[in-house]
Amino acid sequence: MSKVAIRINSADVVAVALQPLASGTKVTLEAMDNVKEVTVTLQEDITAGHKFAIRDIKKGEAIIKYGYPIGEATEDIKCGTHVHTHNIHTLLSESFTYSYNEANAKKAYEAWYKESENLRANVPTVKVYKRADGRVGSRNEIWIVPLVGCVNKISENLAAWANGKFLAGEAKPSIEGGLEGVFTWTHPYGCSQMGADKETTARVLADLVKHPNAGGVLVVSLGCEENNIPYFKQFLGEYDENRVKFMVTQDFEDELEEGKKLITELVDYVSKFKREDAPLSDIVLGMKCGGSDGMSGITANALIGRICDAMTGMGGKVMLTEVPEMFGAEQMLMNRCIDKTRFDNTVNLINGFKDYYARHNQVCYENPSPGNKAGGITTLEDKSLGCVQKGGKAPVTGVLKYGERLTEKGLTLLEGPGNDIVSTTDMTAAGANIILFSTGRGTPLGAPVPTVKIATNHPLAQKKHGWIDFDAAAILDESSDAVRDRLLKQICDIVSGREITKNEKNGYREIAIFKDGVTL
Repeated sequence: MSKVAIRINSADVVAVALQPLASGTKVTLEAMDNVKEVTVTLQEDITAGHKFAIRDIKKGEAIIKYGYPIGEATEDIKCGTHVHTHNIHTLLSESFTYSYNEANAKKAYEAWYKESENLRANVPTVKVYKRADGRVGSRNEIWIVPLVGCVNKISENLAAWANGKFLAGEAKPSIEGGLEGVFTWTHPYGCSQMGADKETTARVLADLVKHPNAGGVLVVSLGCEENNIPYFKQFLGEYDENRVKFMVTQDFEDELEEGKKLITELVDYVSKFKREDAPLSDIVLGMKCGGSDGMSGITANALIGRICDAMTGMGGKVMLTEVPEMFGAEQMLMNRCIDKTRFDNTVNLINGFKDYYARHNQVCYENPSPGNKAGGITTLEDKSLGCVQKGGKAPVTGVLKYGERLTEKGLTLLEGPGNDIVSTTDMTAAGANIILFSTGRGTPLGAPVPTVKIATNHPLAQKKHGWIDFDAAAILDESSDAVRDRLLKQICDIVSGREITKNEKNGYREIAIFKDGVTL
């Protein structure tokens, strides 16, 4: 690594250490735009991912990173000293007025569309499963969906039996096709819920039943729960009886034998599907960050942003969620909304989540986490500006409510919290076939769909190679285009069944449903 520190934007008053730097080290930051090269002598030890001042900063002055304020200095800060939680506080508040210039947004969209012409003309081909509803799947699995937590263990036992009988206990994707695994999505809900919470549980589980990565589905009910089969079918809508089977466990003397019979029928149905050629733009891509650090917005999220630009430029569908981690960076996204309707929907998305915090008497900026801070993230603005790098430069073409399914091409903002399991479930329910998940601290978590773990730094990628699929820190050493193309090829290989992600290999796949109400 030739660089030891980076100034991300020419307007920045801080730089980020790319490796541990000792006090007394002279750091030269290259010229950017009309800003000259500058050399800073460090006055303190600086941990990798952490910030240091590149000029004297006065108390009350805005701290600029990514070209935007990430907070305000709480004391005078000398050039070359550490800039972090001890001398910055957030500038966020619960209320803010947003602006929108539709003419500028239209010009930006037209320029982006023209720049993407070559991408649309050269869309890679992948091998996927084509479904009756026109969507495609990157996997051909049987999913067991419990309607209530009471039947979780029954569902798990059935999945274990099926994988042992039909796949010799080793579920994995295949380039040819056929059954690739049997999985169950356990959760604690489906009863003792009312109103919106009960509806949310039913809606998200229905989204999972409809998901194109599932060639067949067994829906398991206890029988007396509030989210019973007649209630659930209101959210499911039309379905193929060959693809979706239902079992009410209270109706059978031996529910396991009945479940095995239904799964055997599904195996016969699912095994007939084979992979077919399709453009990569048919795939739905989700983007997520978790266990972030000060490198996230510089390496992994920036790289994912380039993938987002490529996928949307090809005419694909990409989604970005974690609404609380847009606070402080939301105006950047609003400026890219393709029309006033999308802008208004984005404002409602942001303010709706702020209202959610207010209803629970919590401040909207109670973030980042202790791990984020240890990794160099100071305020929520700092975290958010790094987080939204995943959206690249793509125009915002859609805004979805929690539990809705993605239909529009381009970059869609999806309502959902920052919590890793809830947000990956949210994107899966919305239709993501694959999720790019950046991490600076490391996390083993995986969604029901392939979850590509992308490390922000070399040490993490080396230490936790059993979790990590891609090392984005390579973007500091190589051409960003070359690294992007390498990751894009890996995405194609994963989607096509030529490669398995670490979360799939380890069996780290789970769901969590958003809850905002009482438990009876």
